[in-house]
Amino acid sequence: MAEILTITLNPTVDLSTSTPEVSAGPKLRCTTPLADPGGGGINVSRAIRFLGGHSTAFTAVGGETGALLLRLLAKEGVRFTAFSVTGDTRQSIAVTSEATGEQYRFVMPGPSWSDEMVDTSLTAIRQAAPEGGIVVLSGSQPPGVPLDYPARLSRLLEAAGVQLFLDTSGKPLHELARHPANPFVLRMDDVEAEDLAGRPLPTRADTADFASGLVAGGVARNVIVARGADGSTLATAEGRWHACRPIRPEEVVSAVGAGDSFVGAFCIALSRGDSLHDALCYGTAAASAAVLTAGTQLCTAEDVARLLPGCEVVPL
Repeated sequence: MAEILTITLNPTVDLSTSTPEVSAGPKLRCTTPLADPGGGGINVSRAIRFLGGHSTAFTAVGGETGALLLRLLAKEGVRFTAFSVTGDTRQSIAVTSEATGEQYRFVMPGPSWSDEMVDTSLTAIRQAAPEGGIVVLSGSQPPGVPLDYPARLSRLLEAAGVQLFLDTSGKPLHELARHPANPFVLRMDDVEAEDLAGRPLPTRADTADFASGLVAGGVARNVIVARGADGSTLATAEGRWHACRPIRPEEVVSAVGAGDSFVGAFCIALSRGDSLHDALCYGTAAASAAVLTAGTQLCTAEDVARLLPGCEVVPL
């Protein structure tokens, strides 16, 4: 099997708690907080671990919060390579109102990077990237990291024969579209796709046409667009497919974690030599499994195995 390296430039220690009611003014007495390692690439590595696979999480860390993050990763059995940065690793806080069930999420920006840290990180990732393997870049970029970082990493890894799976959004995604770097896989959700397209994409065919246009334009060799409860659409140079979620809408507990679970499962499938078509199905089953769990929990291997036979992939 090909080795997998995940990249998290802006990790976080996710704190989650609850209080009887959220209101401005009074002190809100909360339950004992739970701490989890977080950030796009880290959550992908955690999903891979939950599914019985193996990866190494390359993560930037700094200060006491960074040390806590590494301890949490070790506790979960996730292998990691730490890249030291100046400043403290960020924290994120999720507070659930017990009265309404609503969750309030507070996300900090993370430490600011210098140009030297950017250049050093690219060199470190190139050295850590497994030969003939898969690298996943997922999650937000810290302040100071240039918008063309994903494109620079893509070109660097392509020259080394490494497949890059890029899950990005916002300005870095727009930058990649303007200056294509052709990563092996580019993934985005439906909101990000419509923002990039500048128009609604109401049907699967609309999504497939947009994704195919990105492939034809050299933005990425393969493009995946997650359409929420409708599943995910994949476009390649050879064709377009859509994988339907094998669950009913009323079964959904929380949408948090679906994207990271998808990416983790998809990359496991790629690492064992499955086709893109089969990887799409496995990823969709994992995303479906993730929404069956509460809060920030990811997929479970048992749910994925149960849902996988019901995952239908149709050509578009």
